[in-house]
Amino acid sequence: MEIPVKIKVKTTIDREETFELLVFGRFFRKENAYFLQYDEVMEEGTVKTIVKLTKEEVLILRSGAIKMRLPFQLNRKLNGSYQLPFGVFQTTTLARELDFSYEKNQGHLHIVYDFEMQDEPAGTYQLEISFQEEHKK
Repeated sequence: MEIPVKIKVKTTIDREETFELLVFGRFFRKENAYFLQYDEVMEEGTVKTIVKLTKEEVLILRSGAIKMRLPFQLNRKLNGSYQLPFGVFQTTTLARELDFSYEKNQGHLHIVYDFEMQDEPAGTYQLEISFQEEHKK
């Protein structure tokens, strides 16, 4: 069953730059995973984001104007990809903190990770995604 949700995404890079996004999306469970889905409208066009959450792993998939695949497992270095108009970049994530909770129709995801692009350090990122059921008026 899908639940309409209000989602707040907050990304902090190296504790300096912070980006916040407030969107509406959908949350649902399929087999042994939870999924959070939302669209982000950017200058380049619309980006569809799917966050897949399981006990062991979080996977962020973005498609549309930006194509990205970012996998996370606690204390494991994982390979992903970031596709731009002029080429595909290999990325690496190393999650130092990874925590997901969901109860009473609201959830919270917290990830702190080291990010590399083409084997070059690109900073330490802190990602907070919180969401709650959106009640129709």
